[in-house]
Amino acid sequence: DPPTAPVLADLNVNGRMIPAAIQVTKQGMIYTFNRVTGEPVWPIVETPVPQNGVPGEQLSATQPIPSRPAAFERQGITEDDLIDFTPELKAEALQILEGYTWGPLFTPPSIVDETNGGTVFMPGFGGGANWQGVVFDPETNMLYIPSTSHPMKVGLGKSRSDEFDYAMTSRGIVMEGPAGLPLIKPPYGRITAVNMNTGDHVWMMANADTPDEIRNNSRLQGVTIAERTGHGDRGALLVTKSLLFAGEGAGLYGGQTGGGRMFRAHDKNTGEILSEFELPAKQTGLPMTYAIDGVQYIVVPVGETGHPGELVALRVRQEN
Repeated sequence: DPPTAPVLADLNVNGRMIPAAIQVTKQGMIYTFNRVTGEPVWPIVETPVPQNGVPGEQLSATQPIPSRPAAFERQGITEDDLIDFTPELKAEALQILEGYTWGPLFTPPSIVDETNGGTVFMPGFGGGANWQGVVFDPETNMLYIPSTSHPMKVGLGKSRSDEFDYAMTSRGIVMEGPAGLPLIKPPYGRITAVNMNTGDHVWMMANADTPDEIRNNSRLQGVTIAERTGHGDRGALLVTKSLLFAGEGAGLYGGQTGGGRMFRAHDKNTGEILSEFELPAKQTGLPMTYAIDGVQYIVVPVGETGHPGELVALRVRQEN
């Protein structure tokens, strides 16, 4: 599910200039094509995928997986992905997961019954990437991607219609972990920087500080938690000649840990946070920038329950 517009870029791959189209997906893929010829810039490999579908379902034996760049999100779910703040929490998370079908990417939906609650997908239906899109720096050919990790479940049951054998009976619910915590370990949201000339990941960082609902959870008292776990919504980005700006999102798809009011300026080469500012409400759209009389401005749309939507204009101040 490509959830956003592609990026048009002129890449330098092994000394060869390529007019490219770059498409990210909710699954965490980055597909890169020559936009003139349609040929993949790097091989896209037809890869065998799970075949344990419901009776009568016809599944493709393979799916097209890009060889480069690597995925920017966790794909499928393994025991190693589960929350591991304490051994007890991980054991409880595994016990929750044992009531479902789970495995690698493209594990098909399963029938819900007394022993199976459906199939767990990661990233979930919200992504991965989503409508917030990506930003691209044409001077460095770096791609910056906001994304999240949401394990979600989907299940099938007997259809009430004569037209179909099965229908969806459980869909799109974010899987909750033990004690009201996420089922998986952090980061729950991230920003990933990819050099599109080489297809290499350059840096990745959590998209936010650790949310209070995790930091203050009674099961984590006395447990050392990282300062930045990220949270479950994508903050829309803006890249300029010198900086990468990132908000924290509105929390529309965040499950337990979504959205926030912080707006940050990052070193676009390393991800280091250079400055941060608290907005009056959560970021609800993409930031934009303009200059008047040599002064740079950034406008961010914000809003949340109890706070009408508005545009917040920030002025970039240069310090000596």
